[in-house]
Parts: sequence; structure tokens; C-alpha cells
Amino acid sequence: MNRNFLRGAVAAATLLACAAPTLAHVTLETPEAKVGATYKAVLRLPHGCGALATHTVRVQIPEGFYSVKPMPKAGWTLTTVIGPYETPYDNHGTIMTEGVREIIWAGGNLPNEWYDEFVFRGSFGGDLALDSLVWFPTVQECDGGEEAWIDTTGAKGVAFPAPRLMLRAK
Repeated sequence: MNRNFLRGAVAAATLLACAAPTLAHVTLETPEAKVGATYKAVLRLPHGCGALATHTVRVQIPEGFYSVKPMPKAGWTLTTVIGPYETPYDNHGTIMTEGVREIIWAGGNLPNEWYDEFVFRGSFGGDLALDSLVWFPTVQECDGGEEAWIDTTGAKGVAFPAPRLMLRAK
């Protein structure tokens, strides 16, 4: 390969990396959880929708994560959407066939310049596959816009990847 071409390509890649804006994604504080165990999800929101303040945060609860309980936030109204599970779960001797499928914190005010966390807990089913990804699609709603963190493809470089974690052994 031509040495000058290689040097030019490295220089161009370096300039692009420095010039490209850093995208701050909505993420989970703890990127791994144990199959069959309780997990405390701390969803981190590093910004609003562009320059707009976030007033609503919606999180979809994936199949296999059950007995979900969200933490209230001062200044926000907390609601949940209840729905059936595809598989029943044994929660300490009680069979659960339905539960929280979506969490909604609304009516708040998270300016773009501020950071916040939204917390909920639940349990992962004991029959889930090890080393698999679990996605928590999340939508930030703002006056006049939204940031939909719902891409679950796992592809590198997507603009709005859903928050995710990896399931590990007990």
C-alpha cells in the first residue's frame, strides 16, 4: 500500500474523529445482570432533546424482566402500563402472569444542561439465555420534539440505540 495514502487516511480519520460531535446516549448504569436474579436499573439521561427540556420519560419493559417496581421522582408523575407476560414467572411462590410493561415519568422538567437518573427494579427469569442482550427501549419527550432511544439492532454507530445490558450466569 502506498505510504502517503496510508498517512493521509490516518490523518483524515483523526480529523473526522476530532470534528464529529460526541453523542451521549441514554444508558443503564450497570451493563450486566444475572439470570434469575433481581436487578436495579438506573437509567441515565445525559441531555434533553437537542436544546429542549425533557418532560416525559417512557421505558418499555422487555419480556423476561418481571415484578418491576419503579422509583418515584419528586416533581414527576409516575404511571405504569400493566400487561400480560408471554411466560408466567414464579415470584417467591406466587405465579405472575402479568405485570409492568411500561414505566412513564411525566410532568417533570429536565433541562438539556442537566443530567438525571430514573430508577426501577425487577427480576430476570431463570430460563433466559446467558450472554444475551436485553433491551429497554426508552423515549424522551420534550416540548416540540423527542429522542427515541429504541434501536435494538445492536448495529454499531446507530444514532439512537436502546439502553441494553448483558445477561450473565448466577
